[in-house]
Amino acid sequence: MKTVFLAEDDMTMVGLLTTLLKMEGYQVTVMGRDADIVESVLRTKPDILLMDVRMVDRNGIEELARLRKSPGGDAVCVLMTSGLDVKEQCLENGADGFILKPFMPEELFNCLRSMG
Repeated sequence: MKTVFLAEDDMTMVGLLTTLLKMEGYQVTVMGRDADIVESVLRTKPDILLMDVRMVDRNGIEELARLRKSPGGDAVCVLMTSGLDVKEQCLENGADGFILKPFMPEELFNCLRSMG
């Protein structure tokens, strides 16, 4: 079973994504409110990090860059999401994929499947 670490601070989106991912057979770990994303990902070693670019108290692109600079941080596939088209910026900072919100569930699943 593939594991997904979900770094998203919109609780409605967290609930929706968690339900969809579990229905598709993924094991989901949701970022804690005050959790350090990089530390949590390195500790839990998920197959995929699904991370929003804009969170209330953190910048997903900065977190991505920090993850990629950390020992072992290149081992996890990262799919970034945003309502803004910042695909190039995400890819330049080490993302393996980008999906523009709003997206359909099948679009998400296709991106996740293409990541391995």
